[in-house]
Amino acid sequence: MDTRQVEYAIAVADELSFTRAAHRVYAVQSTVSAGVKALETDLGVTLFERDQRGVRLTSAGESVLPALRALAEAEARARIAADPGGELRGELRIGVFSSVSYLALPRVIGEFHRDHPLVDLQLRSASAGSGELANDVRRGRLDLTLFGLPASAAAGLAVHRLSTTRYDVLLPADHELVGRPSIRLADLAKERFVDAPIGFGNRDVLEAALARRGVVRNVTTEVTETAAIPVFVAAGLGIALLPELLIPPNDDVVRVPLTERIDWDFSVVTRTSPGEATRVLLERLRAAY
Repeated sequence: MDTRQVEYAIAVADELSFTRAAHRVYAVQSTVSAGVKALETDLGVTLFERDQRGVRLTSAGESVLPALRALAEAEARARIAADPGGELRGELRIGVFSSVSYLALPRVIGEFHRDHPLVDLQLRSASAGSGELANDVRRGRLDLTLFGLPASAAAGLAVHRLSTTRYDVLLPADHELVGRPSIRLADLAKERFVDAPIGFGNRDVLEAALARRGVVRNVTTEVTETAAIPVFVAAGLGIALLPELLIPPNDDVVRVPLTERIDWDFSVVTRTSPGEATRVLLERLRAAY
């Protein structure tokens, strides 16, 4: 059985679209369609129904899909393994946040690449945040991803906490609260907020913590790049609450501790039985934090 054809079929099953599946596996749509058809011929079953309403798994496809996923995972583990000479090789797909330049991740991955040049690294971000990235690990699209939600949000996966950091208040330089040693949530009741969209780990963790305290915010500006939040704060569009680890250097905003302690866990998510390259990178990330 051609493992590339198996990859095509899994991608179509996940995306329920030959076009999106082709984009995901870096192939043209006709190649994906032909590969799936060849796999169906080899298996003697029809995996997908195709009509004007879209693409759907057949009952046979539903039955075969778990075996195809198991085969793909076994193949991936075989590719991403140490050879007799101790050299890692294969493919390692990494999920990252949309803003990572000020974290240790680029440095750690760069060092990994220099030490293990035979591993094909692929970095991908997700527009919907940590939840989508974890789902991509679950579906086999990613081998490892950054994660900013509680471990309970990654059921069936291994969550490796790297760091715990508390939330601070970000203010424009001319804000009336600048100069205080700390700021209470009650002092922010009438403020407008800049934040990431719902679905991003730092936003979801904060919303849950505020809800437990009976606090409701007025979030008027949402940006998908965390690094851009201080820029909008500096422009006077609102204030922000961000984990210390996610606050990039910015001379135009003032950071003040939040009186109430709200913590955010920065983690990495993998499958429960990750490949060798995944384990090596995970250990390096742990050492960096």
